[in-house]
Amino acid sequence: MKLSDFDFHLPEDLIATRPASPRSSARLLHAEAGGIADRIVNQLPDILRPTDRLVLNDTKVIPARLFGVRHRVGEAGATEAKIEVTLLEPQADGTWSALVKPLKKLREGEEVVFSSDLTARLEGRSDGQGSLRFNLTGDDFDAALAEAGAMPLPPYIAAKRPADEKDKEDYQTIWARNMGAVAAPTASLHFDEALVAALQARGVGMSFVTLHVGAGTFLPVKVEDVTTHKMHAEWGRVSETAAAEIAATKAAGGRVIPVGTTALRLIESAARGGSIQPWEGDTDIFIYPSFEFQVTDGLMTNFHLPKSTLMMLVSALMGQERVQEIYAHAIESRYRFFSYGDSSLLIP
Repeated sequence: MKLSDFDFHLPEDLIATRPASPRSSARLLHAEAGGIADRIVNQLPDILRPTDRLVLNDTKVIPARLFGVRHRVGEAGATEAKIEVTLLEPQADGTWSALVKPLKKLREGEEVVFSSDLTARLEGRSDGQGSLRFNLTGDDFDAALAEAGAMPLPPYIAAKRPADEKDKEDYQTIWARNMGAVAAPTASLHFDEALVAALQARGVGMSFVTLHVGAGTFLPVKVEDVTTHKMHAEWGRVSETAAAEIAATKAAGGRVIPVGTTALRLIESAARGGSIQPWEGDTDIFIYPSFEFQVTDGLMTNFHLPKSTLMMLVSALMGQERVQEIYAHAIESRYRFFSYGDSSLLIP
């Protein structure tokens, strides 16, 4: 398998920079039984069966982008430099690994001021990333970060416009509760209270799992032989309750449909033994064609970047030729792409 096998041309104007409003009014490409139907997300209750179970990621995105200033007094007198930080993940020693721009403008031991309440000191650097220690911890840190930080919009949106206050609501699912992601599980952004109520009335089950989506989700694949690509690790948990619900659905002949590639990767990580089990830890599972799915019967997901690991995942589920057909239809029908774009329901 070559990286070029997962490439396609996407017109620039199909990249969404704002979500549909209301959330469930986004378009839904429904691919099942060899056919393709153009639907709306709020029609999900009419499409799904009462025996189906959706698996949803309840991670909460932190406002991980920070803009600060480094002050320095040297031979040239007092100088300052603007510093941009994207938090990646907390470390066991209490520091945060972070992307720091420009990292060369910051020396170890120097402080960056983000607000009157929030500062951080550079404690080290490795692999092009900085290690930052903040002046606050716990709830105090969370409160100061909420005030000073911006949502870490994906690069393809951030290149078109800066994040704003609206993104703090738009780039968060309605059931987000476990803080730790620096990217949203975007397929779940299409759900609003009305849609959830309609799905529950239909009898569709819902199970919640947690996978803290990392910034590595946007890293490009750089190897031509895709089987040699190394995935970034992300922390996740499948509770006893969620595992039991999913197992019961499978046993009863129902379909398990993760909402988003993050939920899919997590439940397949928890089912490597052949059946779903409670699970917690770091997963770097890489799903590409020839992968054997243990619990996944379908997937609700947005439209993905060319040559990305997510294109490889949907190709593993649906088949490469089928995905090419689906994406050609989506482009011709002018579906909106990527994190704030439209969605698809893929049933092999």
